[in-house]
Amino acid sequence: MLRSYAITDIGQRRQLNQDFIYLSETPIGNLPNVFIVADGMGGHNAGELASRYAVETIVDEIALSFEKNPVMILGKAIEKANTNTRQKAKEDKHLTGMGTTVVIATCIGKYLEVANVGDSRLYVVNDKIEQITVDHSLVEEMIRMGGIDRAAARNHPDKNIITRAIGARDTVEADFFNLELNTGDIVLLCSDGLTNMVDDDTIQHVLKQKISLKERAEELVAIANQNGGKDNISVIIIEPLTDEVEHD
Repeated sequence: MLRSYAITDIGQRRQLNQDFIYLSETPIGNLPNVFIVADGMGGHNAGELASRYAVETIVDEIALSFEKNPVMILGKAIEKANTNTRQKAKEDKHLTGMGTTVVIATCIGKYLEVANVGDSRLYVVNDKIEQITVDHSLVEEMIRMGGIDRAAARNHPDKNIITRAIGARDTVEADFFNLELNTGDIVLLCSDGLTNMVDDDTIQHVLKQKISLKERAEELVAIANQNGGKDNISVIIIEPLTDEVEHD
C-alpha cells in the first residue's frame, strides 16, 4: 500500500495551465501504480494540449503493454508519445513546435522506477532531499561542463531552455533511474514551477511535516505562489507505507 496526493495550479502569471498530472494508485497494465507530471510548451494552447496528449498516450501504452520490464514499458510508452505528438503537430499548423517534459514514477515493492525527459523533477526526501532525475536543460549542461555553479544556475537567464522534450525531435531519449526506498522516504514529482520558486531546504521542511499529504502539497503550491508564482505549479507526493519499504 501507498498514499499519494496530486495538485496542479496555474500560478500567478500564466493565462493557461500547460502542466498535466496523472495519478493511479492501482495497476495500469503490468505496472502496480503510475504517477506522471508533464509541463507543456508551445504557443496558444499547444503546450496545454501537448502535456495532456502525451500523458494520455503514455497511460494508454502502459495499459496495452505486454512487457514485464518497467524500463521497457516506460521507454516504449514515451517513444509512442513522442511519435504521436510529432504527428499531431504536423496535422495542425497552430500546434507547430509543441512539446512537453515528462517525469514518470512507479513504486514496485520497495523499489522506485523513474523515467524523465526534460526538466520536470523527481526527488526523494527523508533526512535529506535528493534530486534523482537530472534536468535536460542548457543550464544543467553548463554545470556539468564546469561553466557555472548551482548557485548561479538558479537565476541564470537561460534556465528555462530545455535540451530534450517529447515532441521536439523525431526520436526522444529518456533517462531511467532505479532506487531502493528506505523507511520514511517521501517521493516528490514536480514541474519547474515549483523548483524555480521554492528552494530544496524549504521543500524538504514542508514534506517532513506531520500533516496530511494534501496539506503538504497545498503548502508547497502556496509558497511557490507567494514567491512569485511565475509558472504553472504541479506537485505529486507519494508516501510508500512502512511495510512496503521495510528491509528484510
